Amino acid sequence: MPLSYEPFDLSGISTYPLASRKSKASASDFAKPYVPGSGLQGWLASLPRILAAADFAAVVDAIRAARTGGAPIIWGLGAHVVKTGLSPVVIDLMERGFVSAVATNGAGVIHDFEIALAGVTSEDVDEGLGPGRFGMAEETGTLLNQAINDGVAAGLGLGQAVGAFLQSRRPPHERLSVVATAARLGIPLTVHVALGTDIIHMHPAASGAAIGEGSLRDFRYFVSNVARLGGGVYLNCGSAVVLPEVFLKAVALARNHGCSLDGLVTVNLDFMRLYRPQTNVVQRPTVGVGRGYSLVGHHELLIPLLAAALIECG
Repeated sequence: MPLSYEPFDLSGISTYPLASRKSKASASDFAKPYVPGSGLQGWLASLPRILAAADFAAVVDAIRAARTGGAPIIWGLGAHVVKTGLSPVVIDLMERGFVSAVATNGAGVIHDFEIALAGVTSEDVDEGLGPGRFGMAEETGTLLNQAINDGVAAGLGLGQAVGAFLQSRRPPHERLSVVATAARLGIPLTVHVALGTDIIHMHPAASGAAIGEGSLRDFRYFVSNVARLGGGVYLNCGSAVVLPEVFLKAVALARNHGCSLDGLVTVNLDFMRLYRPQTNVVQRPTVGVGRGYSLVGHHELLIPLLAAALIECG
């Protein structure tokens, strides 16, 4: 049978005092107007302690606490971080003790290598693809493959191999290379490659045996670093697939071996939230043991801001 147009009787509803309710926004957490001349520290203090601003402050605190307490701070760097000119910022953090280890993908080491050699990187794919020139820079294809082949044959991981090559050649822009800096400072740098995804795989000097062996060695080095992450911080910056997958497998192996990851803090920094970083970095590894954060923003703004906060508030 059809219902009727009958207004609901509100005369018997129950209420409670506003002061007794748990509220998610409080005036004590509101932003404060910026005080001219107070600098970055004043600006950071003026932010609201709500949502992303609260998460940003928590990430800064976690990284500083890890550094003070001697816990690892591992940075996973996608190629976009290098391409957007952030190597000097990362290198400065390495030299200040805010980086315990670095993981990157094949594209990341390629862009870093080109910057070290020539001070430029990131070709125009649309321009080069048509005439068949895309990915065919001679120095990149020949020298980087040589570095990998020789270094892996000598028993090194892929990251170590490229670092040793750059140290021996002393290229003109070595000071801008994250890989060369890691080798100089003794910071482990691992490279995690998917075969067929990188331009150096298109060159005749590429050896699947060397690339695979070197990257597998790096995976095992990376697992050893992740196994020590209890009380530490892992940051995934701009890798949508490879590094989140590698990190999840490293966490799985560490736990299979009985390693405690209690107190782990994970952070994903990117200009949008994507499935693998959100699930494999922020959510799954921290369930029951720690806390994950997702900071959304462009790397060229967010990473320098994070670095400045670490330095200014340290």
